[in-house]
Amino acid sequence: MKFAYTIVYVASVPETLAFYEAAFGLTCRFLHESGQYGELETGSTVLAFATHEVAEANLGGHYKPVTVEGVVIGIELAFATVDVVAAYHKAVSAGAAPLRPPANKPWGQTVAYVRSREGMLIELCTPMGGS
Repeated sequence: MKFAYTIVYVASVPETLAFYEAAFGLTCRFLHESGQYGELETGSTVLAFATHEVAEANLGGHYKPVTVEGVVIGIELAFATVDVVAAYHKAVSAGAAPLRPPANKPWGQTVAYVRSREGMLIELCTPMGGS
């Protein structure tokens, strides 16, 4: 078994891809001509987005979308970088909601949290082991 991809269901795939490009410096690797599915270039595991309509069709009504209202859901997307402070400020400048500013953790990482425009919890962190 190999972890293949994560799909976040959103209102607008093109707008979400543009936000992740501006906020986190990622690049779009694929956007379907329908605009209902897209992927970011993130390395060996794909981060993808699909519309709420795709989720409804795939899951037959057994679906609750992520929203920006209320508390965050119990999952996060984590992006590793050597400069968490700069990444945090870039994300907030691009429209991410600040949740927790960069802080040094006892296990050696620097970690910060923001919330993306569609409501996902995003962790910005230094790589484990400091490199």
